Amino acid sequence: MTVQIYHNTHTFTLESGVVLPELQIAYHTYGTLNHSKSNVIWICHALTANSDVADWWKGLIGPGKAIDPARHFIVCANILGSCYGSSGPLSINPATGKPYFSTFPQITVRDMVQAHTLLRQHLGIDEILLLMGGSMGGYQSLEWALLEPTRIRQLCLLSTGASESAWGIAIHTAQRLAIEADSTWREHRPDAGANGLKAARAIGMLTYRNYQTFVRTQSDPDNDKTDDFKAASYINYQGDKLVKRFNAQAYWRLTKAMDSHNIARGRVTDLAGTLALIQQPTLIVGITSDVLCPPEEQHFLAKHIPDATYHEIDSSYGHDGFLIEVDMIGTLLNNWLL
Repeated sequence: MTVQIYHNTHTFTLESGVVLPELQIAYHTYGTLNHSKSNVIWICHALTANSDVADWWKGLIGPGKAIDPARHFIVCANILGSCYGSSGPLSINPATGKPYFSTFPQITVRDMVQAHTLLRQHLGIDEILLLMGGSMGGYQSLEWALLEPTRIRQLCLLSTGASESAWGIAIHTAQRLAIEADSTWREHRPDAGANGLKAARAIGMLTYRNYQTFVRTQSDPDNDKTDDFKAASYINYQGDKLVKRFNAQAYWRLTKAMDSHNIARGRVTDLAGTLALIQQPTLIVGITSDVLCPPEEQHFLAKHIPDATYHEIDSSYGHDGFLIEVDMIGTLLNNWLL
């Protein structure tokens, strides 16, 4: 499937009060919306992913899989502030006729969800059978369930939490410091801050996996080696790979948006009380070895969402387990989906 673009020519007011003169949302759809419009599965993606969910979540989405385009109308939209077609630092600012670059305003997860709702309306979707996402995608799913409770029938939340933790904020701050240490990062060109982004990705990789994963897959068998270690090559490779496909200014903005995630913000109760407002049946999945968003955060969700079902996958892949353990996640979904 090719990417589609929804262009909203009306102004879009961010949570900060800043007004975008227009909004563009890149998205993918798979399958066909049925006559009763009751077969929609909407997937919210994480930090550096794009809207082509069938590509990056292979094994979970596709013919014969738990999420099947033969049965479901699947939607995934690129988040606001990203660099894969939705409005973000690489978009053209209508006021100047040039890309925003570092002048693109700060956004929140709530802003991303408000943009998603505009696309939902544009697509003529009145009800979402299943809304799901892992990590930052889970942040969006939680916000959306609270913003449009009558539109969402079921939730699936993976490796995520009700608010960004102090641990997560500290990691993101370290990543932004790496970007900011690159003196080019605010320059008005697409490759600005490339070296800083590579360093930020290196920090991120240490939290997406864990000690056991690196020791098992990146250890060197040569006891006499003093340089050019396999683990170092892997980190460099992952950094270069992200630099080729992403943008440092978008990464900086999106990590700031993650830091802002707190579903109790602006509401009349605390996190537990806000979760109690979520009435949808909710499947919650944790990964035993996740050090970025550990199972205790999913335990908190399961404790306070009234109709929650919790499963913990015993996996050595850490936070990335929600992207890798597709067979187990698919089995859980097949057994749980109403």
